[in-house]
Amino acid sequence: MSISDYQSIMFPLLQYSGDEQEHSLRECIEALASYFNLTHEERKQLLPSGKQAIFDNRMG
Repeated sequence: MSISDYQSIMFPLLQYSGDEQEHSLRECIEALASYFNLTHEERKQLLPSGKQAIFDNRMG
């Protein structure tokens, strides 16, 4: 599976955060990476700058 774009991430993120609990950004990233069944390699893909993971950036 490829890394989802920003728009595809938004609805599952809203569903995840709708439980009226506080979640850190890292918790959200981990939960949605599992939701989208991202592989370890997909999770580690970097932006062209090489400074941040693509999925982490889209979640932010």
